[in-house]
Amino acid sequence: MPLTPRIKHCRACGTPVAYRVPADDNRERAVCPACHEVHYENPLNVVGTVPHWEDKVLLCRRNIEPQRGLWTLPAGFMELGETTAEGALRETVEEAGAAIEMLPLYTVLNVVRAGQVHLFYRAALQHLRFDPGPETIEVQLFSEADLPWHELAFRTVRVTLEHYFADRRNGQFGVHHSDIA
Repeated sequence: MPLTPRIKHCRACGTPVAYRVPADDNRERAVCPACHEVHYENPLNVVGTVPHWEDKVLLCRRNIEPQRGLWTLPAGFMELGETTAEGALRETVEEAGAAIEMLPLYTVLNVVRAGQVHLFYRAALQHLRFDPGPETIEVQLFSEADLPWHELAFRTVRVTLEHYFADRRNGQFGVHHSDIA
């Protein structure tokens, strides 16, 4: 399913763009008819963590849209000038106020319909003191049996948690990759 074009005006000169296939390309791009600047639209990276303590994971109840009031792993858009791991750490501190030790990359989830790639890292909580930021109503540790499965904000969070608890039962963690419809 093609995404709706988002670029309306040239970032270089402000002229309304036209969507067409440039001569040296094979797909439609936002092209400025005045200065001929070609604007590329690429997926956004969402980065986050699966913070855990013993048999529990830390979730944040969202205080922002979309999905305000539902539970999520601490995650958000990667910023320029940071690595995926640095972004995941920053988001965990901003949303949960949690001190963590970053562990290996855990899930890579393509959300093509939203133009996003979600990357989650496993993370070991260093202690149980939290200071959630303004984007979070509350944080809470959940065991697999107590997890609010029907109140999860995003499918990528559900898929990541399903992998996490299955891997925990098997005693072996790897990297998981999938496409989210």
